[in-house]
Order: sequence, then structure tokens, then C-alpha cells
Amino acid sequence: MIPFEPRTSPSLRLIPQGRLVAVFLLLLCPGLSAKGQISFTSTIDLALRNSPRVKVAEDDVRKAQATLAETKSVYIPSIAAGGGAGASSGITLNVPTIFTINAQSLVFNSSQKDYIRAARAGLEAATLALTNVREQIAEDAAVSYLSLDRIQKRDGAMGDEYRSADRLVAIVQERFDAGLESDRELKRARRTLVQIRLLRLQLEDERASLRDHLARLTGLPGSNLETVPESVPPSAAFHAPEKASADAYRDTPEVLSAQANAHAKLQTAFGDSRYTWRPQITFDAQYGRISPINNVSTYYNLNGNYNTMAAGVQIQLPFLDRTRKAKARGSMADAQHAAHELEFLRDQQGESRLRVSHNVAELQAKVELAELDEGIAQDDLNTMSVQVKADGSAQPMTPKDEQNVHIQERQRFLDALDAKFQLQQAEISLLRQTVGLNEWLRSLVVTTQAPAPR
Repeated sequence: MIPFEPRTSPSLRLIPQGRLVAVFLLLLCPGLSAKGQISFTSTIDLALRNSPRVKVAEDDVRKAQATLAETKSVYIPSIAAGGGAGASSGITLNVPTIFTINAQSLVFNSSQKDYIRAARAGLEAATLALTNVREQIAEDAAVSYLSLDRIQKRDGAMGDEYRSADRLVAIVQERFDAGLESDRELKRARRTLVQIRLLRLQLEDERASLRDHLARLTGLPGSNLETVPESVPPSAAFHAPEKASADAYRDTPEVLSAQANAHAKLQTAFGDSRYTWRPQITFDAQYGRISPINNVSTYYNLNGNYNTMAAGVQIQLPFLDRTRKAKARGSMADAQHAAHELEFLRDQQGESRLRVSHNVAELQAKVELAELDEGIAQDDLNTMSVQVKADGSAQPMTPKDEQNVHIQERQRFLDALDAKFQLQQAEISLLRQTVGLNEWLRSLVVTTQAPAPR
């Protein structure tokens, strides 16, 4: 069913629906237009509204609905009317009529029920394919948003790291000029500075690329898109049951769609193979008004009745049709092909689930290790601060050591940030392959919309 579209001006009809939503958000949310900020859930919602892939999948669903309606409509009589008039000479080969009305419908065909089942399975396959595409777009938008949020956090930390590296170069340069440092040490300090500058340039390129990607996903202007850190969920909140195998979860929409498609192909093959040696019954009715201007009464005894009517059923029994037989073989080959594709997708699903679940466990350990390294670096920084302020009872740390500790602490923070992002990315991927990403996203929307406790 095609959704109702309200009347709009010609200029608005030229704007895609997703971009219209984006424009309305920009008009209704001053903070979004001024700062370019957008929340995590709003990004995913706009991506689903704006995605051409989602719209293509929705078109496929509407086509499957029309195909199912078509297979059922053959039992409803189709009515057609036609007419005309013209001169003739001599006896006519057919009785001329001014107009005729014909009605025809299928009464019985053993193959038609198979075709209806095939169309119904095709609609299920298209619906599941739409669900799969929506989850793919949602995963892409979520991961891209988290990546942009990580870049924003890295930018601040790398700015601190760059300033510490710059001060370190200045300190080592002074010590080199005073003859207290070697040329090799000065080169190492400069290399650290150049390396951080290169990483910041790469970070800026990645930020521009992600902004452009999110802009294409959401339909928003991408030049100044920024994330809202408070809207990012702290964790995917997914924990697989202990000792659960990769096959312990239900199939993904992609596999379920392939399964429905294989069933549709099989039903079509059944219908094609049951064409011969089975009766086909159709209903036919006709009414016509015989033309009085062609001298029909001269050749036919009409008894003054110019109306003609006929109604009845027609029975056919096809017993030899090479074309249909070859088509049935082709349909069965298509069904077997779809079944083998289903087996292949199921194998891929199991392998992917097992790989991602193990990857999540490893990344959790990496996050824990990175957080410990960050904590140790922070403790070293705190110890250094105490030593710098210490009196004669302890030897204070040199300015060079101070900047090195600052750089090391920032680097450990960046390592922890990257490890957390990799874990979030793997958790989202595992969600899509197991319990369903859409269910998790709906739970996030409910959580954000829930009223605050009084």
C-alpha cells in the first residue's frame, strides 16, 4: 500500500523526504543549526528516513504486495467492454455487434494455489530484506557516529599531547644549546612532535570524511556536524549467555529472507510442474448487441431479437506441453539454487557470530588493559606533580621528564579511547547478528523518552 502524501508546493516536491525532515529539524532545533550538533538516536532515525537503500527495499515490498494481489485476483472476473460500427458487403464471417461485454475468471487451477503461496513467501522475503537493510543502515550510522565522537575526544587529548611535545622540543633545544643533550636526543624530541602533528592531520582528514558520510546518511549539512557526547550510550549493554554457541540465537533477517525466498522458488517450481494432466476450469460470460445496420437479418434468422448472451465454464486438460515442462525444470533449478544459497548464508552466519563473539571477549580484555595502563600513567603523572613540588627531602623531576610523562599519559588515554571504540563497534555488530539491533535501538529511544523520576 502506497502511503498517503499530502499536497506540497512544486519546490518542496523536488526535495527528498529525508532532507525535508532534516530541514524541519534545523528549523525546530536552534541548537542543531547553530552548533551543528545531533544526538545519537536522531542520527540513526534520519539515516533510516533518508537512505535510498531503505526506499528501494520499501519499493520491493510494495511490488511483492502487488504480486500477491495479482495471484489472487485471477479468481475475480475481469470485465471488458468494446464496441464499434461499420459497413459490410455480403454475409459476415462473424456476427457484427455494436458493443460487447465479456467477463472471464479462473475457477480452478491446481498450480494457482502454489503460485499464491510463492507470492506470499516472496512478500515475506521482501519484508525481511527491508528489515535487514534497515539494520545495516542503522549499524553504519551508529558506528559512524561513535567514530566521530571518538575523533572529537581524541582531538582534545592530542592537542594537549602536541603542546607537551612542543614544550619538550623547546626544553631539549635549550639543553642541546647548553651542551647538556646530544643531537640524537633533539632529533627524537622533534620526531615525536612531527609524529603527533601528522596524526592530527590524519585525524582531521578522518573527521572530514566522517562528517561527509554522516551528512549523506542523514541529509544534514556536513561541514560542521558535531556529536552530543551525553547522547552516546555507555555500552551496547549486550552480554551473550554463558557457553552459548553461535547457533543458539535466531537467524538474522538476511538469512530469514533467503529462507522465505527459497520457499517462494520451491512453490513456483511446484506450480510449474503441475501444469499438465490436471484440469483447468475457467468461467466465461458474454453479452452483445447485434448491429442492425449490416443487414444481419438477411442472412441470420434473429426473430427480431438483437441481443445475444452466453455464459458457462470451460474445461481444459493439457497433456503435452514441452514449453511448460522445460520451464518447470528451470524453476526447480532456481529453487535448488536458492536452497544452496540459504545453506551458504547459514554457514557464514555461524562463522561470523563465532568470530565476532570471540572478538568481543578479546576487546573487553584490551579495554581493561588499556584502562589499567591509563591509570598507571595517571598515577605516574600525579607522582611527578608531587616530586616537582617536593622540598629538599626528594629529588624533583626535571622539566624534560615532566613533559615526557604528560605525553605518555595522553597516549595511554588515546589507547583506552580507541579500545573502547573498537569494543562498541564489535558489540553493535554482534547485536545485529544475534538479538537484533533494532530492538536495542528501540530500547534506547524508550530510555531517552522516559520521564525523569521525581
